[in-house]
Amino acid sequence: MAPEPPPPRASYRTTGSTCLHPLSEFLGIPLDQVNFVACQLFALLAALWFRLYLHPAKSSSAVRHAFATILGTYFVIFCFGWYSVHLFVLVLMCYGIMVTSSVSSIHRYTFFVAMGYLTICHISRIYIFHYGVLTTDFSGVKPSFLEYLSYLLNFMSVIAGPCNHFKDYVAFIEGRHTHMKLLEVNGKHKDFHSLPEPSPTGAVMHKLCVTLVSLLLFLTLTRTFPVTCLAEDWFVQKADFPTRLCYLYVVMQASKPKYYFAWTLADAVNNAAGFGFSGMDKDGRCCWDLLSNLNIWKIETATSFKMYLENWNIQTAAWLKCVCYERVPWCPTMLTFILSALWHGVYPGYYFTFLTGVLVTLAARAVRNNCRHHFLSSKALKCVYDLVTWAVTQLAVSYTVAPFVMLAAEPTLSLYTSMYFYLHIISLLIILFLPIKPQAHLQRQPQTANSVNKKKTD
Repeated sequence: MAPEPPPPRASYRTTGSTCLHPLSEFLGIPLDQVNFVACQLFALLAALWFRLYLHPAKSSSAVRHAFATILGTYFVIFCFGWYSVHLFVLVLMCYGIMVTSSVSSIHRYTFFVAMGYLTICHISRIYIFHYGVLTTDFSGVKPSFLEYLSYLLNFMSVIAGPCNHFKDYVAFIEGRHTHMKLLEVNGKHKDFHSLPEPSPTGAVMHKLCVTLVSLLLFLTLTRTFPVTCLAEDWFVQKADFPTRLCYLYVVMQASKPKYYFAWTLADAVNNAAGFGFSGMDKDGRCCWDLLSNLNIWKIETATSFKMYLENWNIQTAAWLKCVCYERVPWCPTMLTFILSALWHGVYPGYYFTFLTGVLVTLAARAVRNNCRHHFLSSKALKCVYDLVTWAVTQLAVSYTVAPFVMLAAEPTLSLYTSMYFYLHIISLLIILFLPIKPQAHLQRQPQTANSVNKKKTD
């Protein structure tokens, strides 16, 4: 009998274009990742051309909308293939709901339709929906169909985001974006067209340098410390607990560069097109962080679980806070984490991570409320507190997000069993036995507030 043909290599498996398969084979990188990077690099060049040759002073808004939509649609088909036709069906559905509903109910209707439709079709992992219809802020104005398509499918953010508000996007297309932000700083200028337009070149170059470093770290650290080693026998059965704890931290650190690479490059693409200006800082320098999805320095130096989450996937966190945390009448933390898990997709690892995140968040909040004020009496105590909370936060995040990277249930349970579910148990004990809002601490806050108000009145 003739030998069976070898199974197709993993790098070839993709629903999108296979024209870059030889490059994928040469680099040893999965084809879907090669397609993603190729689209983003092409988007970067297109963004530069878009800013220079389709500038609002040279082209109409309709032309800019149309170009951004057509190129973005091509990127979606190139990366995801014709399965993405479901995306266009959903776009039409949501637009139909929007134009036939009151503005106040747009968020509610599009939320439930998109959530149900995407969960059934398993299309929720397409980033366009992450940063599209559910984050829309129409500010009382229903957009035209072209504006709506451009907002959802523009080539700058259709692949990897970041999230942006509709009013900011339309202001960018119409050439009002940077001037509006400058007017917020200097309101004396009534004619915003007379203000100089800031250049994004410095911000783009800085972010491209961060992208390059992240890529190098990904190609070295991520391959040296793959997440698959967390399911190997030597780690699960032979290594002692401190070794597992430290190695888990190292592996999770090694898995970050790919996120830093993707989000920073996406931010640079938007900036290169002239989008993302947020105003001036206190020193008079231009800031291009309106759409930034992460703050790497604050992530790596975070001294609390809350601080870590606030600087990781910033725009999506802001959306979750807007559509869920600030709207639900009960258990906002738990429901926000569950919504985030549903929105990420169907892998069991997502649910392990976000449900664990609920426990860790509540426990960290209780510890902070009960303990932090005892360490503020001196700089030395505060330094010790920050050092300890930094180490605890980094280890807690590594433990919590490991299932998110591992995806499957079996290796996740194997990992947590080998770690004795220690963080789950500690978090539950803290929640059960530590008051969320200690009375002694609360009694001092009103006095401080009253004294401050009294001083202001005087």
